[in-house]
Order: sequence, then structure tokens, then C-alpha cells
Amino acid sequence: MPETKIVLVTGASSGIGEAVAQELSRAGHVVVVGARRTDRLHDLVSRIKAFGGVARTHRLDVTSRDDFARVVSATLEEFGRVDVIVNNAGVMPLSPLRALKVSEWDQMVDVNIKGVLNGIAAVLPHMEARGTGHVINVASIGAHRVSPTAAVYCATKYAVWAISDGLRQETDRLRVTVISPGVVTSELADTISDDTARDAMKDFRRIAIGPDAIGRAVLYAIEQPSDVDVSEIIVRPTASPH
Repeated sequence: MPETKIVLVTGASSGIGEAVAQELSRAGHVVVVGARRTDRLHDLVSRIKAFGGVARTHRLDVTSRDDFARVVSATLEEFGRVDVIVNNAGVMPLSPLRALKVSEWDQMVDVNIKGVLNGIAAVLPHMEARGTGHVINVASIGAHRVSPTAAVYCATKYAVWAISDGLRQETDRLRVTVISPGVVTSELADTISDDTARDAMKDFRRIAIGPDAIGRAVLYAIEQPSDVDVSEIIVRPTASPH
């Protein structure tokens, strides 16, 4: 029986984050779920508790260092440790650069890059003091290839990849994993306000896999022996050319 881990999952109110929380809790791990939409979090925790899982919920805006500090502090007070953080929260309002949707560029940088950095900053001192811990950052297939209308989004995911590999190289005690999903059924595309990008994404997302596939990838990385670091997993639909 694998050791029970205390796992903090961001962006857990839907999609990949929700699926990760469910997969991990079914495997016997304790999940601490955070997001801004707390009504959905409470529903998720109720479903987890219904099948015997252990879960806690906190309002968490990943752009807020104070929010992260509060959630980590509460988790340490109750459970004594944070074994794993899954930095999953992200947004994807795609648009051509010439559309100059600069506020959406800012949003992607704030959530997709700074949100990951805030999560790392919140748990790193504790993990380093214990000499053990696991940072899992959810990037994207967009961390490996750039598409029209996705320049800024892909740039943020390239950054997630770079931050993750940098952290991995800086430590010989913590594990660092990047999960790069291909097209996954989620609400991520709902944030696209540009007509051209929205139409292109509808076609792009015709072939998709369920978010539970990413949950299983996270579980695989977590449950490896402590001396094994799964540095990166790319998960995409078998039928997808992308």
C-alpha cells in the first residue's frame, strides 16, 4: 500500500484539477483543494467524502501570495506537512497578437506563470526543511509547440516547463514533475473571447481525452519510489496529430 500523501491541488473546481483530486483521493491520498469557485469545491469534497476519501477545501486565488500562505498554513496546522503540490490552475484566452488583447496577456502571465511561482514559494521552505517533497506543475502540449493565436499562452507554458526544470536542477532532495496535457475535455476554452481563436479551437478540440487521464498521470508520478523522479509526462489523445 503506497504511503498516504497530503496533496494540495490548485484550480480544483473543474476539469483537470477536479479529476486529479478525485483520482488521488480514490487512491487513498488526502487532498486539499483550492480555487476561487468555492461552491464547486464544496460539491467536490462532498463527492470525495461519499466514497470514503479525505479532502479539505479552501478559497484560493493563485495570483495571491497571501491566499497561498493561508492555505499552506492551515494544511500544516491540521496535517503537519504538505507532501505534494499540484500547480494546475490556468487560463487560456487565445487570440492573435494583432488583436492586442493585452489585458488577457496579463491574465495569462499572472495565473499561468506567477500562479505557479506563488505555489512553489508557498511550499518550498517547508519541503526543504523536511528534506522531502514533490512539486508537480501542469504545463501543456503548448510548452512544446506554438500555434497561431496561442503565442502568449504557449509562452506561459514554456515558462512553466523552464521553471520546473530549473527547480529540478537546483535540488537533489525534492522531486519535480511537469505534466503536459494535449487536448483534454475542460472549460479552459470557455475563456476565449476572440472569434477567430474560438472557432479554431472548436476544430482543434474535436478529438479530446477526459481529464481523468491527467489525474492518472499525476498519481503515477506521485506513487513512484522516493528515489525516482518522473521529470515529465506528455499525455494526449491517441488520434490527435497535435
